[in-house]
Amino acid sequence: MALPLAALAAAVAFAAALLLGLRHLLHRGLAPARIPEQRSPGALGAAFEEARIPTANDKHLFGWFVPALTEGRAPAVAILHGWGGNAETMLPLIQPLAAAGFAVLLFDARCHGRSDEDDFASLPRFAEDMEHALGWLRQRPEVDPGRVAIVGHSVGAGAALLVASRRDDIAAVVSLAAFSHPARMMRRWLAAKRIPHVPLGWAILAYVQRVIGHRFDAIAPVASIRGIRCPTLLIHGADDVTVPVSEMREIYAARSGDHVQCRVVAGSHDDFGDASDIAGEITEVVKFLRQNAVRSAAA
Repeated sequence: MALPLAALAAAVAFAAALLLGLRHLLHRGLAPARIPEQRSPGALGAAFEEARIPTANDKHLFGWFVPALTEGRAPAVAILHGWGGNAETMLPLIQPLAAAGFAVLLFDARCHGRSDEDDFASLPRFAEDMEHALGWLRQRPEVDPGRVAIVGHSVGAGAALLVASRRDDIAAVVSLAAFSHPARMMRRWLAAKRIPHVPLGWAILAYVQRVIGHRFDAIAPVASIRGIRCPTLLIHGADDVTVPVSEMREIYAARSGDHVQCRVVAGSHDDFGDASDIAGEITEVVKFLRQNAVRSAAA
């Protein structure tokens, strides 16, 4: 009897070790790259100060606050990068928004750039970080708390839409290259890793939802868009192969009113970094925010 029990114990130990190994590989494979900033708004001639913003789990976010060029309380924009990015990737938006009269906050989500590490990153945690950044921004004496807009790119765009769907104090929201559903994005990742959806991929999706504590269906941009009531702009690059432009159209089709607009512009998913590469996005963002976030001051 001792031999079968020993064999069973060995099998259980092997299975546990295998599961732990797969868990480690999965977390490592999904973890975002951490790329610290190399340039600051000062490289563009903008006056700024570094920010340290408290967020969930007793962590802190790194950011840059660029005050408006005008006197008095100004409208403001909080801007969030995408997966594996950082505040620097969104720098091209600084000068056009400052010229339009906005104060700007660029910040790193947890596990990105110079923000604190956490046990994992996720779309809901990007949204948590945006919520805390908004709270910090509204307390600035240079900012009109009634005229605060949010902008996000990729996963940051999904987070911006999720935040806007939960609040009624956002002046406007801009989504840059959001995917329509996290499960679809995950399935593309699994396909790139040559992991079959059945049965392994399905199990991975279920595990990820369990870890992040949210069902994909509940946090998907196609769901969030239905709850947003403020002016919303969806922008997508025509040449985006990471997230097809058809996904922007899916989000737009799920909207709940005519306060949502969409634009297809030239460019791909990761053109941020050079203002000349995202001229179309910049033009649309600034025009939209001037028409909506600034105008809300009169309300």
